[in-house]
Amino acid sequence: MSEGSGARPSSGGAFVVDYPFFRLLVDMEIQKAQRLRYPISLVALEMEGAPSETSSDSLVRIIAPSVRATDAVASRNAVSVVLLLIDAAVESLATILGRLTPGLDTATWSAGGASYPETASTADQLLDQATGLLAEAKRNGGRRLHLPA
Repeated sequence: MSEGSGARPSSGGAFVVDYPFFRLLVDMEIQKAQRLRYPISLVALEMEGAPSETSSDSLVRIIAPSVRATDAVASRNAVSVVLLLIDAAVESLATILGRLTPGLDTATWSAGGASYPETASTADQLLDQATGLLAEAKRNGGRRLHLPA
C-alpha cells in the first residue's frame, strides 16, 4: 500500500492503519463477510492514565504484534485503539483480549467488543456498539471487556 493510503505494516501481526482507512476497511470487510458468510469482530480498547504515560501509539506497538496478519489495528484517538478481527466471533473476543492484556502490564484498560453478524449488521453499528461497551466497561471500574448481551 502506498504511504497515502493510511496504512503501514507492523513488525509482525496486524496491519496498522489510520482511523479513516480503518472505517473504510470495516465497511469493505462486512461486504465481503456477507458474501462469504464469516464473522468479523471489532474491539475498542482504551488505556487509562496520564496522557504522558499512555498513548494510542504505544498501545498499537503493544497490540499489533499479538494479533494475526489478517487483522487491522488503528489509533482512534490519543488514548484508544480499535481492532478489526477477521473470522472472529463474539465468543472468541475474551480469549483474544487475554492474549493482549499481559503486554499492558499493570495499566488500567477497558474494552468493548461487537461482532458481525451476531450483534451488528453494519460498520457503524459495530463501531457504535464497541465504543459504547468500552464506555460501560470504564464506568464499571476498568480492566474488563464488555460484550453485547
